[in-house]
Amino acid sequence: MPTILITGASSGLGAEMARQFAALGYDLALCARRTDRLEDLAASLPGVKVSVKALDVNDHDAVFRVFEEFRAEFGTLEKIIVNAGLGKGQPLGTGRFDANLATAQTNFIGALAQTEAAAKIFREQDAGQLVMISSMSAVRGMPRNITTYAATKAAVAHLAEGFRADVMHTPIKVTVLYPGYIVSEMSATSATTPLVSSTEKGVRAMVSAIEKEKASARVPSWPWVPVGFALEHLPLPLARKFMG
Repeated sequence: MPTILITGASSGLGAEMARQFAALGYDLALCARRTDRLEDLAASLPGVKVSVKALDVNDHDAVFRVFEEFRAEFGTLEKIIVNAGLGKGQPLGTGRFDANLATAQTNFIGALAQTEAAAKIFREQDAGQLVMISSMSAVRGMPRNITTYAATKAAVAHLAEGFRADVMHTPIKVTVLYPGYIVSEMSATSATTPLVSSTEKGVRAMVSAIEKEKASARVPSWPWVPVGFALEHLPLPLARKFMG
């Protein structure tokens, strides 16, 4: 069975991806800080091999160690999903540099460590698919609490695209996903927007794009393809109305 490694798999989008990929017959390498939740998730996924490990992506040495331990256990890792993230930013200039720094460190430096570890494995295997979970907020600079978050998600999208340029015309594939409002623990405050998707529906679109090895995808495609176009091209005063 092919194996998928998912970081931040203890809840939200990561946990639902694990469920949906297990239903497709994938073996799972799951990591997150909360191993009790990982173990509960693993127990609910019969019929596939599931291995769980504790991982804080801000412990960069641990990222490399855990990824290598998973590869040793499974033999190969066909897909690695860089999903772990943080959404605790605050408006710039309001005295909460601590929150914005934590968001930047986890969402970009932590993602860089994961990408480096994944890229090393894929180069050695000469095969694999890196999946970077970005966000629709990466399309444009965002106001208020998500300014720093959006900037990190734009950064990781560029990071993954740069790796794609390096491995183009090789068996290594790179997919960048831009989820819109999908119900999860991180986006709980977005559940009131009319643009919100259920966790199951939103993740189904993500899994489909990963399976098709798309270079990039805005998911779910409705309404996020047209909304994304509007965000990119409208003047800032008008685009701001889409930013919540």
